[in-house]
Amino acid sequence: MHVHVSQSGSVSFAIHTRTHTIVSDQPVDNGGDDAGMTPPELLLASLGSCAAYYALQYLRARGLASSGVEVSVTAEKLKQPARLGNFHIDVVSPVPLTSDQEQGLVRSVHQCLVHNTLLSAPHVEIALIAPAAVGA
Repeated sequence: MHVHVSQSGSVSFAIHTRTHTIVSDQPVDNGGDDAGMTPPELLLASLGSCAAYYALQYLRARGLASSGVEVSVTAEKLKQPARLGNFHIDVVSPVPLTSDQEQGLVRSVHQCLVHNTLLSAPHVEIALIAPAAVGA
């Protein structure tokens, strides 16, 4: 998987992958134009859409529903280091479920790639690519 991010405004960025582009920006009170979600909101959106996909796949595979799943994700800002934590995911089923189906749906959502990534701290490498300094 690959995305490319380029600055598109004062503190806004265009995020490109395949044939898609989304915008990330800051609220006006943080120097932005509020033209898109902030990076932390995009993280919540990623987790929520992944959870929704896995929930829908569970319902579809059992012939229970083919649409109507809704998900809400919240998280708290934590400090030292600054990060998001205490994530909470609410999954709304469009159809009534038995107790076994409820448990199965929750197990299915636990298989979400983004959820599992957050549970197992990934290795993150940062490489700086800069033009050569003048006179170097």
